Amino acid sequence: MANVPETYAPHFRKSAFTDPWEPLYSWVKPEQISLGTILRDAHCNSRGLVHGGFISAIADNAMGLSCVQIMKAEGRAVKSLVTVNLSVDFTGMAKVGEWIATHSEVIKLGGSLGFVQCQLRTETAVVARANATFKLG
Repeated sequence: MANVPETYAPHFRKSAFTDPWEPLYSWVKPEQISLGTILRDAHCNSRGLVHGGFISAIADNAMGLSCVQIMKAEGRAVKSLVTVNLSVDFTGMAKVGEWIATHSEVIKLGGSLGFVQCQLRTETAVVARANATFKLG
């Protein structure tokens, strides 16, 4: 079983949607917010594989939070942020007991749209890469 890296703390933002992912951790950096967790059966499909829906949702969540992080640092008001496009390529497999974390890069924050890319990594593999476009409000 993996350990939670020292740079991560219990995630600061709770919601009914992410409750099943708990314990969820975050690492707040100036350029991004990384989310991570130790994978459990609750993250898996009926075949025991980490579910693509979980991978997609945690990537979307981390990329949105990363946009907000940068917008606040730039002094921009953040009234809303809505995903208008999300694409995910599944490039590897993750197993129960492994640590998985997001690594996002905000490519551009325009006046009304934001573009972000993300990798989800375990200690040994890149499990997925994602790209998202957000409507900024």
